[in-house]
Amino acid sequence: MPKAKVHVSLLRLILSRLVFSTLFIIHHSLADVGTAAKYGPPFLPTACFGRDASQFPSSNMFAAAGEAIWDNGAACGRQYQLRCISAVAPGTCTPAQTIQIKIVDRAQSTVSRPSLGGTTMVLSTTAFQAIANVSASFVNVEYQQV
Repeated sequence: MPKAKVHVSLLRLILSRLVFSTLFIIHHSLADVGTAAKYGPPFLPTACFGRDASQFPSSNMFAAAGEAIWDNGAACGRQYQLRCISAVAPGTCTPAQTIQIKIVDRAQSTVSRPSLGGTTMVLSTTAFQAIANVSASFVNVEYQQV
């Protein structure tokens, strides 16, 4: 094979890998990292929707917004995709499990106490169980608004 064709082929390979790597980094840099705790019933979404239980998704995949994402109430109704990325105890996260939740309340105003205060979001027990071992009080999550 002539040298010019080898150089062109090598250059194409390098460029394709560079483009792939850049797209991979950009895709993953759109997500934020925070913490998620859990809370249980009674679920009374007073901060967002009064006491309108019809605002809860039928899947029970919902959360209360912590102050980091509350945004003066603009978080109400937002949807987030999230996944557990780490926890204090090894093996706590459910690997490769991504869920979608809906914000239905403010963490500071929830009737039920979260398992840890000051977190980015407080997940329903159903949502927390989907991404982590329910015995954990909190986990580190990667999340992105959808």
